[in-house]
Amino acid sequence: MNLPFDVAAYLDASLLSAATTLGLTERGFDPEVRVADPAHGDFQANGALAFAKREKLNPRAVAQQIVDSLDELRERFDISLAGPGFINFRLKPAALLAWLQAYDSEAHLQSGAAHAHAGQTWVVDYSSPNTAKQMHVGHLRSAVIGEAICRLLEFTGAKVIRDNHLGDWGTQFGKLIYGYKRWVDDEALLTEPIEELERLYKLGHAATPDGSPELEEARRELVQLQSGDPKNVALWKKFSDVSLAAFEQIYGRLGIHFDHNLGESFYNDQVERIYRELTETGLAQVSEGALVVFHPEHPRFAKQPFLIRKADGASNYASTDLATALYRTEHFKADGIVVVTDFRQGDHFEQLWLTARKWFAAKNYRVPALHHVTFGAVTGEDGKALKTRDGDVIKLKALLDEAEDRAFALVTAKSPDLPEAERREIARTVGVGSVQYADLAQNRSSNYVFSWDKMLALDGNTAPYLLYAVTRIHSIFRKAGLDPSTPPVTGASPPETPQELVLARKLVQFADAVQLATSQLRPHFLCLYLFELAGAFSGFYAADKVIVDAPAVRARRLLLCHRTLIVLETGLHRLGLRTLERM
Repeated sequence: MNLPFDVAAYLDASLLSAATTLGLTERGFDPEVRVADPAHGDFQANGALAFAKREKLNPRAVAQQIVDSLDELRERFDISLAGPGFINFRLKPAALLAWLQAYDSEAHLQSGAAHAHAGQTWVVDYSSPNTAKQMHVGHLRSAVIGEAICRLLEFTGAKVIRDNHLGDWGTQFGKLIYGYKRWVDDEALLTEPIEELERLYKLGHAATPDGSPELEEARRELVQLQSGDPKNVALWKKFSDVSLAAFEQIYGRLGIHFDHNLGESFYNDQVERIYRELTETGLAQVSEGALVVFHPEHPRFAKQPFLIRKADGASNYASTDLATALYRTEHFKADGIVVVTDFRQGDHFEQLWLTARKWFAAKNYRVPALHHVTFGAVTGEDGKALKTRDGDVIKLKALLDEAEDRAFALVTAKSPDLPEAERREIARTVGVGSVQYADLAQNRSSNYVFSWDKMLALDGNTAPYLLYAVTRIHSIFRKAGLDPSTPPVTGASPPETPQELVLARKLVQFADAVQLATSQLRPHFLCLYLFELAGAFSGFYAADKVIVDAPAVRARRLLLCHRTLIVLETGLHRLGLRTLERM
């Protein structure tokens, strides 16, 4: 009894087929299949209600017509009609067993999910720090949310191109070069290069107040850089190389890699085409000496111009961002582009995407799906921006160091007999994973409060709780002398006890969690699912002994243990977390 990975999509297709036979699809019928309240079933189709209301029909009668046409599903599902026209589907135990037997590895789970974005190319732009500055806590959300989105898109079949759009061009480099030429500490540049560059920029900025001769000199340094002066270009490249090396250390700890680091400088010579084509298509116009785009159909942007070239002829973020969108469309042939930044850039990207869609359509260019993924702020428990006791912004390196130190103290208290090297390795996984997961578990649109106690807790929706669930399953196999990669599950009988059925049904819903998290680009949906799955496993493990004498029962309970392990590890890996075999 074969059953596809995405049961909801399978039901959706079956309902559409039945509705087509009844002549309903041509009138706009949509099945609206979703995960159901467990009291009613595993899945529920609500489409008959909306369709009947629009067509002025009896919704229960429409739903009954559809139910009567679903004979091919009855082998796998108990089907019932409820209320004014809800169609409920409950998987039969044999169907649950078939799904569990089919999806026995991360690779098989991914092959089941890969149809959603198969053949598509997506560019994801995230992290994007400024060069010559240390990454701070404000860069955390873009990095971990962006990486999770990349992994979800890959899991669902997309070719993903990770692009780190570095802030590596602009007026700050004149001040940095000014400071470098006067106060560089060569030894510090070797041992702590990014910290030294940050110090030099601060000195350069302080020494060049508005209206001062020093500021004019810093501006001359910038003009020389922009004109291609070999010495200043060499310094700028040195700043970029030093910065990227420092960023890579942070990314390595977070499990992040980029395919490209195409910063603002890369697009500097591509903006003239933007001005020309937007003018040719009639989208751009000169206003008060600047080149701008208005969107007359938009309630705000009809009078709020999108400035793409300043009155003095200089480019800006809008110019380079439009060039970036075009490059990704033409060079990478992107079917989708995702940019992950904080919510304060919402207006900019709304205007950017409006402009790009109109421009690409006017020129008959490919028009990819364009997404701006926003996120809220990270605050301290006082509701204010997260800062050190001295009032400085917390550096991301220091935050990760503290996470590992706190996790090491907890691991040492819990398992003092483990060798120190193993405790350190566990602490790295738990500490960094706790920081990542605490961010990802929040709806990204919301601000969230940073709390060490909550994120490192062994209960609640936290990384330690989920990582512990993984290690507990490994422990079951270890104590039974079994290899979890080849569990003895042949001859397993269908799930039978209430707790077995709850766990099996939750496992089947993994596809829905992945679909929801990926389609909405909101990883917290997957986090919530994994937390609920771990809870379902805990209930099962407390109620049903796994290693029993009856072979069929033992096999099915080992099967449930193994598939829970596979789904938990797969889900955590999609979120960018590493997993453990013991804690």
